[in-house]
Amino acid sequence: MPPATSPAPDSPPARGGLLKVLGVAFGVAIIVGNTIGAGILRTPGDVAALLPSAGLFLGVWIAGGIYAFFGAMTMAELAVMIPRSGGNYVFARRAFGEYPGFVIGYTDWISTCAAAAAVSIAIGELTGQLVPAMGDMTTVVALVVSLVLVGVHWIGVRSGDRTQQVLSLFKTVALLGVAAACFFVTPVGGAVATAAAATPTVSLPVGMAFTTALVISFQSVAYTYDGWNGVVYFGGEVRDPGREIPRAMALGVVAIMAVYLALNSAFLYVLGIEQLGQQTFAAAGAANVVFGPTGERVVSVVMILSMLGAVSAIIMQGSRVPFALAEDGLMPRVFTTVNKGGTPTLSLLLSFGIIIALVVSGTFATVVALAAFFYVMQYGVNFLAIFVLRRTEPDTPRAYRAWGYPYVTGLLLAAAVAFLVGSFVTDRANTVNSLYVLVASYPIYLITRRLVRRRRDS
Repeated sequence: MPPATSPAPDSPPARGGLLKVLGVAFGVAIIVGNTIGAGILRTPGDVAALLPSAGLFLGVWIAGGIYAFFGAMTMAELAVMIPRSGGNYVFARRAFGEYPGFVIGYTDWISTCAAAAAVSIAIGELTGQLVPAMGDMTTVVALVVSLVLVGVHWIGVRSGDRTQQVLSLFKTVALLGVAAACFFVTPVGGAVATAAAATPTVSLPVGMAFTTALVISFQSVAYTYDGWNGVVYFGGEVRDPGREIPRAMALGVVAIMAVYLALNSAFLYVLGIEQLGQQTFAAAGAANVVFGPTGERVVSVVMILSMLGAVSAIIMQGSRVPFALAEDGLMPRVFTTVNKGGTPTLSLLLSFGIIIALVVSGTFATVVALAAFFYVMQYGVNFLAIFVLRRTEPDTPRAYRAWGYPYVTGLLLAAAVAFLVGSFVTDRANTVNSLYVLVASYPIYLITRRLVRRRRDS
């Protein structure tokens, strides 16, 4: 990698800059909103099918939460040390230089836009199922959802903060309500098949098959926890980064773990491990037992609430990446424009344009397939950046230091590398395509940098 250039400024320009008005409540809301989506309603069935043991099933969800928690407590060092908005790009540029930062920034931004497009379309599809008259309006609903949330965030960062907190609270209450109903509501569909009473007829795999099942299950769970770093995109807008970012990351991951363990325990209680493994949507299966024929509608409403919070968080995050790239001369300077409410408006508008293009064209599916590789790559680069910056900038003030460094950080980095190797083995086509994107990024970087700087100097 090329040597790191001089560090970028740790805060945006004072004139027209971002507002430092966010606190712990926002940090928790953005992490919960960014992480908890449709995955928790679908992934449990896949994991139960791979590991038909209640103890192992819950154990892998606990392990995934522990991994996310230590990842958050590690990455918080970077977010506190470099309190700029922009997410993964900011850390990569500081540690490795301009080109690696460019790669991380652009892959992160496009992946984020693709995620917003995918979740918006899923909301449109669910709306069509709830309201058959809107069955042919999936694209329209997806665009309206995105447009409304872009409008909310356009008003200002305070508006986005309040909206995110409300959506995340509704999501959490709704999901915990589903879990409570499974335990306390008399089931409509007959006797409850508790995990203790149900005797699975499917046995656990043995040998290498068991190892493979365990690895794939952990990967699925880890992807369901993905999003625990949401607050690092707003480092330049947090009032007291040294105190509030670590607290928000810790509380956010703990809240997610609580919701996930409550739901999975409820699914096991209602369905038992064997029936759970046969469910495409575990929440739908459990709701049908508890609520009868209306169960599917209940789950659809809960899923829409969950995904609205996710789209809001993703849109808000995505707008900070081009803002940071533009600050450092890797995109036109115009994208650093910030309105009175503290929103980087043109960066938000550009991200919305990408989302529209992906929703209308349908090509977001290809980008989403690549996004998993890039997300794990970005985590790995961040963990490596901690080692690099501890060596190259030992005297830089660190109000917060990663837990268990270097052992925990090294373990997290090794896990990220193992994920990437596993992706190559299990999904070689998309991994190779991701590598093509990385190779093609260098000439794009050279052209972009030359055009931006020529325009700046003219």
